[in-house]
Amino acid sequence: MKTFLAPLTPEEEKDCLMRMKSGDEKAKEELILHNMRLVAHVAKRYMNSDEDSEDLISIGTIGLIKAVSTFKRDYGSRFATYAIRCIDNEMLMYFRSKKKMRGEVSLFEPIGTDKEGNQIHLFDILENEEIDVTDHLEKQEQISRLSVHMKEVLTPREYAIITKRYGLFKETEKTQREIAQMEGISRSYVSRIEKRALEKLKKLLIE
Repeated sequence: MKTFLAPLTPEEEKDCLMRMKSGDEKAKEELILHNMRLVAHVAKRYMNSDEDSEDLISIGTIGLIKAVSTFKRDYGSRFATYAIRCIDNEMLMYFRSKKKMRGEVSLFEPIGTDKEGNQIHLFDILENEEIDVTDHLEKQEQISRLSVHMKEVLTPREYAIITKRYGLFKETEKTQREIAQMEGISRSYVSRIEKRALEKLKKLLIE
């Protein structure tokens, strides 16, 4: 992955946004170049795909350019948070158009299995990545969106298993085997419940 320019300070970012509003194209270019690290961070989540890293950067850059062109300070969110959403959306649109037969690509897309045979999802990788402020903000935003409606779309058992499985809402992250022992059911049954619950959450995030 390439080395990108350091992020702008809050004051520099504010200045760029103000100059952009006045039609300063140089300010727009500065904002793009100094936020390429966001593209790199989002691209890392898709490195398990068959896409070349340079292609992922190119796709993500389109999302960043769209973010710079459409961001308004009265949106109520930081530019970095908004940009990450646009970059990720661009990635998702690309994979959706390329791999329609495989279904939607999301945080819950399975990418392999662990030594116990449990599926590993993109969400698991996010949990284990080195913490980055912007990544953390986006992750918290995703969790906040889920927390509002999770209990509405999941059964009590599905909710309990998902929160324990992914360490959500102050729960300690646990394996399927550990959850099976706690719930008094088989690991394969936990796996089926988890899969069913994730399908519901995928629909929730897409909607």
